[in-house]
Amino acid sequence: MRKRPVTVRIARWSAKRPWTAIGLWTLFVAACLGAMSMGFTMATPTEIGQGESGRAAQTLDDKSMVPATVENILISADGGTFDRAAATRAATAVRDSARGLAEVESVGEPIPARDGSSLLVPVTMSGDPVTADQRIQPVLDVVEKVRADFPALRIDQAGAASIQAGINDQLGADFVKAEVLSIPVTLIIMMVAFGAIIAAGVPVLLALTSVGAAMGLWAICSQVMPDPGQVPNMILLMGMAVGVDYSLFYLKRARQERARGAGPIDAIEIAAATSGHSVVVSGLAVIVSMAALYLSNDLIFSSLATGSILVVAVAVVGSLTVLPALLAKLGRWIDKPRVPILWRLNGRNSEPRLWPALLRPVLRHPAITLVLSVAALLAMAFPALDLQLKSADIDDYPRSIPALAAYDRVTAAFPAKGTSHEVVVTAGAGDASAVEAALVRLTDRAQDSDLFAPEQDPQPRTSADGTVHVINLATPYPANTAEAERSVRLLRDELIPATVGQVGGARTDVGGEVANSIDYSANVAEKLPWVVGLVLLLTFIVMIVSFRSVVVGLVALLVNLLSAAAAFGLLVAIFQNEWAEGILDFQSNGAIVSWIPLFLFVVLFGLSMDYHVFVVSSIKEAAQTGVSIRQAVSEGISRSAGIVTSAAIVMVSVFAIFATLSLIEFKQLGLGLALAVLLDALVIRGIALPALMTLLGRGNWWPGKLPVAPAEPAAAPSGDPVDEQKKAPAPA
Repeated sequence: MRKRPVTVRIARWSAKRPWTAIGLWTLFVAACLGAMSMGFTMATPTEIGQGESGRAAQTLDDKSMVPATVENILISADGGTFDRAAATRAATAVRDSARGLAEVESVGEPIPARDGSSLLVPVTMSGDPVTADQRIQPVLDVVEKVRADFPALRIDQAGAASIQAGINDQLGADFVKAEVLSIPVTLIIMMVAFGAIIAAGVPVLLALTSVGAAMGLWAICSQVMPDPGQVPNMILLMGMAVGVDYSLFYLKRARQERARGAGPIDAIEIAAATSGHSVVVSGLAVIVSMAALYLSNDLIFSSLATGSILVVAVAVVGSLTVLPALLAKLGRWIDKPRVPILWRLNGRNSEPRLWPALLRPVLRHPAITLVLSVAALLAMAFPALDLQLKSADIDDYPRSIPALAAYDRVTAAFPAKGTSHEVVVTAGAGDASAVEAALVRLTDRAQDSDLFAPEQDPQPRTSADGTVHVINLATPYPANTAEAERSVRLLRDELIPATVGQVGGARTDVGGEVANSIDYSANVAEKLPWVVGLVLLLTFIVMIVSFRSVVVGLVALLVNLLSAAAAFGLLVAIFQNEWAEGILDFQSNGAIVSWIPLFLFVVLFGLSMDYHVFVVSSIKEAAQTGVSIRQAVSEGISRSAGIVTSAAIVMVSVFAIFATLSLIEFKQLGLGLALAVLLDALVIRGIALPALMTLLGRGNWWPGKLPVAPAEPAAAPSGDPVDEQKKAPAPA
C-alpha cells in the first residue's frame, strides 16, 4: 500500500483528535501573544543606512557624535500683526518652563527671523537622540500651555522628536484602521463565498490567529533583527491575505467532496491531498521568494522578509493542523446558520456555468487570445520603463500630522532649519587644523550656490580624539526635490574634492536625509537583478519539484513576470504623476518609494503562486482522467474559478484598505498588490494561462508523462453537503 502524503497523515491525525489539535494551536498562539509583551526593538537610522551616507552615520555613532535632538519652537502672529513684545514674553515662558524638565538639556536664546515676523526658540533634548520621541510629551505639554496663555500668537513646535512621535501616532492609527476594516470586509466576502456564517468565520479566525502568532514571533526576532517600522503592518497585510486564502482553498474542497458523497473524514483527507498540497507548495513558493530578499544585505528587506516568512509559515501550519480539526469537530454545523439568498447562490456546490461560458472563446481561439492578452499586459507595463526611486522623507508624510505642518512653517521662516547634509571628515589627529580650514572653505563655496541656504554659520564638531570632524550644510529645498538632490551631488562631485579633498589621507562622507535617499535607491538598483534572478530560480525549482514538469515551471515564470510588470507599470502611472492625487489623497513626488518595487516583486511572485498552483493542480487533476487538454483546462479552471475569485476578492479588498492609509509607502504597496492580484486572477488565470496551456497541449507536462488515474464511480451530488453527509458511509 502506497504511503499517504504527509498532508493527509497530519489532517487525519487532527481530525481524529480535534480537541488535542485545537488545544495545541491555542497554546501556541497564546504563547506567541505573550511574547509580544517584550515589544518590538526598533531600528536606528544608522542600522538602516547604505553606502556613503550609511558610512557617515556609522562614523558619528562610533565616535558618539550623533547630535542631540533639537526641537524648534516658532512664535509668530496668528493672522494679525506680529507683536514682538508679546512674542518675547511667550519665548521667556517657554524657556522658563522647559528648563525645569528632566527631558531638556538646554534652551537657547530666541532667534529673530530675517524679516522680523517671528521668533525661534531652540530646545535641546537630553538623553539618547534615538529615543527622544518617547520623551517629547512634556515639552509638547509646555508649548500647549504657553499657546493657551498667548492666544493672539501662533506657537508651533517641530523637531525630529515631535515629528517622529507624530508619525508613530499616525502609524498606530493607520494600523488600527486597517485591522478594523479588514476583518468585517473579509467576513462579508467569506459569507458571500460560502453562504453560511460559521463557514465564513473559520478562514477569518485562522487568519487572525496566524497574524497574532506571527506578531509574537516577530517580537522575539526583532531583538536581533530590529524593526524598521513597517513589519507589523506587513504581517497584518500578508496574514489576512494568505491566511484566508489557504483555509478557503481547503474548506471549499472539503465541502465539494462532502457534496459528492464522501464521509466527513474522507472529505478532509481528499482536501488535504489536493488543496492541502497546493497550500504547502504555494506557501513554500512565497517563503523561498521572500528568502531571496536576504541577498540584498539590507535591514529593511531582511526584516520585511522575516516577518512575511513567519506569518506565511504559521498560516500554512494552521491550515494543515487546526483547520482539519475544526472541520471534523464542527461537522454539519460548518454550514450553519445559512444566509438564505447567499446559500442558494453559493452554498450548494452546483456545477459552474459562468466560467465555462467565458472560457469557450478563449479555448476556441487560444493563439489570438494569448497574443491579445499579452499585448494588453505589456501596454500596462510600459510606464514602468520610466520608474524613478526615492526614499520616503519628511516631505512625503501627510501634513495632517501637526508637527509636520509646523515644520513647513519653521523652514519657511528659517530655511537653515530645514533639510541639511552632514559632511563627515575622517583624518589623522595631526591633520585637524587642515581639515577645519578646509571645512571653512567648503562653507564659503557652498554659500556661492543657490542650492544651499543663505547666511549659514555651521558649527564644526570634532571627536574627542580629533580624528572626526562634522558640519551641517542646509539646503532651502525640500528633501524630495531635484534641487536638494543636486546639492548633494554638487558637494560630492565638486565642492568637497576642491576643499577637504585636498587634505592628504582625509576621507569625506556626505550623509543626511537626501544623501540617504540617493544611496539607498542606488543599493536597491544594484541588488535588484540579483534578487529577481534568485526569485525566478527558486520559483522555477519549486514548480519543477511540485509538478515534475519543466514546462509548468517556465509557464509560471512567464505569466507571473507579465503580471508583475503590468502592476509596476500601473503603479508608476498612478504615483509618479499627479492625476490620481485627489482620488487617493497623496502628493506625488515623481517617484516610487525605494524599497517598494523590489519588495513588491518578491511578494507578487510569491502570492501569484497561490492561484497558479491551485489552478494548475486542478487542470492536472482533470487531465489525469484521460480527457483532452482543452477539456482539462476548461474543467480545471471552471472548478477552481469560484475559489480563486473569492480568494482574489479577499486579497484585493485587504490590500486596497492599505491604499487608503496615510503614508505614501503603504498607499503604493497596497495599491500595487491589489492591482497585481486583480490582474493575476482575471487576466492571467482566466485568459492568458488557459490559452497558453491549451496551445501547449500534452507538452505542458514535459519531460514527464501525465499518469492517467483510474476512473472511480462518484456519488451523484444532491446539492446539499449536509444531506450528503448524513447519507455518507462511515470511513473505514
